[in-house]
Amino acid sequence: MVDLSADRQARFLEFFLTFVEMFYVYAISSLSRNYIYVGLTSDLDDRIKRHNAKREKTTRAYAPFELIYSEKFETRMAARQKEKYLKSGIGKENLRQIRDKG
Repeated sequence: MVDLSADRQARFLEFFLTFVEMFYVYAISSLSRNYIYVGLTSDLDDRIKRHNAKREKTTRAYAPFELIYSEKFETRMAARQKEKYLKSGIGKENLRQIRDKG
């Protein structure tokens, strides 16, 4: 095993992370109905476009949408934990407060 200095390790990690997929947890709110959808994706812009183009079966009836929340994660596991929280009762309540302020 090669022994790298802390500086070289940090530079290598930074370089490596530029090629690693990032994950986004997001919440969208229907503009026509009282509906909030929470999801996880690696391409946030494309995913929002798909929702608004009615290309996602789950949300088709509620389009159009506005993005009310998004957060970036380095691992799918961390993103999934946040997604589960936002889908819970207290998480959805927090999203309603964000939506209603906005």
